[in-house]
Amino acid sequence: MHFGHKIGVVIPALNEEKSIGRVLSDIPDWVDEVIVADNGSEDATASVAEAHGARVVKQPKRGYGAACLKGIAALQPCDIVVFIDGDYSDHPDEMDGLVAPIIEDKADLVIGSRVRGALAKGALTPQQIFGNWLACRLMAIFWKAEFSDLGPFRAIRSRSLEAIGMADENFGWTVEMQIKALRSGLRCDEIPVSYRERIGVSKVSGTIKGSVLAGYTILRVIGQSAWASRGEG
Repeated sequence: MHFGHKIGVVIPALNEEKSIGRVLSDIPDWVDEVIVADNGSEDATASVAEAHGARVVKQPKRGYGAACLKGIAALQPCDIVVFIDGDYSDHPDEMDGLVAPIIEDKADLVIGSRVRGALAKGALTPQQIFGNWLACRLMAIFWKAEFSDLGPFRAIRSRSLEAIGMADENFGWTVEMQIKALRSGLRCDEIPVSYRERIGVSKVSGTIKGSVLAGYTILRVIGQSAWASRGEG
């Protein structure tokens, strides 16, 4: 199935040699380009990705957002950019559900909600579930948003992505995109997606330090954005 629009996919990846091939194999054949942004992997992530047809760009500066920004910069011109993680926790074959509302001109940003979808037991840690709930609750308070998740599997219109000017280079990437979309008046949608236990150990929720840093960063982005919004009012 091809939607008649150019679709680019960005996959930030760090030490995902056991999973990246499966992710790439499941990406629909109507996707026009796939960029794997290798965030300093010490394993065979890059070579496995290339063997599965992806174009690999290197981003040695660690950080989820830094990898995403590098991937965006490497994309050929396209109409829609899809982001998906390289750990095979998301279901690439559900990508059509994310891009369809944009193709139909019903949305500019579509988030895949793991908590509303088929969430496998243990796929999200208790701290992830609480952190997502808190972040979405704060977005509802400050911007009347109706998000239920900060899911990494998401699609956005390319010109909208360029307009909001993403900047966060770390764990605040997902919430920054959602807040900037809200503040810019973009049409936001959310669809349920499936989510399974990742292959390998999470760089965020797999350690106490990672969980604390991610939570702090997300709350900092929300706080700074809320303060900036007051000034706009």
